[in-house]
Amino acid sequence: MSANSPLQISHGLLATLGTKLFRYYEDRIPQGGPALVVSNHRSFMDAPILMATVERPIRFACHHYMGQVPVMREIVTGQLGCFPLDAPQYRQQSFFHQAIGLLQASQTVGVFPEGTKSMVQFSQPNQMGEFQRGFAHLALRAASGGEMHKPVENLVILPVAIASLEEVNTSTIPLRLLSLVDPTEPLFNQAGWHPLVIYHRAAVLIGRPYWITLQQRKQYQGKQAKTVVSELTHHCQEEIANLLRQGCY
Repeated sequence: MSANSPLQISHGLLATLGTKLFRYYEDRIPQGGPALVVSNHRSFMDAPILMATVERPIRFACHHYMGQVPVMREIVTGQLGCFPLDAPQYRQQSFFHQAIGLLQASQTVGVFPEGTKSMVQFSQPNQMGEFQRGFAHLALRAASGGEMHKPVENLVILPVAIASLEEVNTSTIPLRLLSLVDPTEPLFNQAGWHPLVIYHRAAVLIGRPYWITLQQRKQYQGKQAKTVVSELTHHCQEEIANLLRQGCY
């Protein structure tokens, strides 16, 4: 897979689907260096849209089952360059190991902090779920360094909101059928179908870049760690929520 392949595929997919993007605050996009892109998430189109917006390949962490389904595996991991998370017992360790390695190579890593729920349960364009804290731990752990890796210097977090302006909603596959691929996911043990959201028009709003400070690195230890992780999570969630309100109204 060439370095530009995921970017080319993203542009090709959006062109094929006839998706029109409206980009706002593009001047906030950092030029080069390690970056962690954080965004809201409702559609399989979110990853290609973010790549087309920042104009660079983004290595997204994706759910375990996406690396198990044959056709989906070839598209998501083989073509778009996403790295699927491992089974639950190895998931956290694998996520940090893979993501930090990519950031050390000055690549861009993408995370959808809402997790799997936002993908398997339909929501309105202006809705956003509670953020999980894994991305904040990743940013602070990568920037702080440790016994296993050197600190990732000049790491920036880029919050982005994707606001759907016009879309089509349909269904793809029964959720319980996906449990055959990944029986460890409780969200698949329910009635209903996996939703499919296709954007016809979408606004992509870039948030203010956020660099991990030396003070935060020092705080990311002992009893202070929980506080700094919570503050970082809350900051990014509020930034994206405000941008989403701008885009949807």
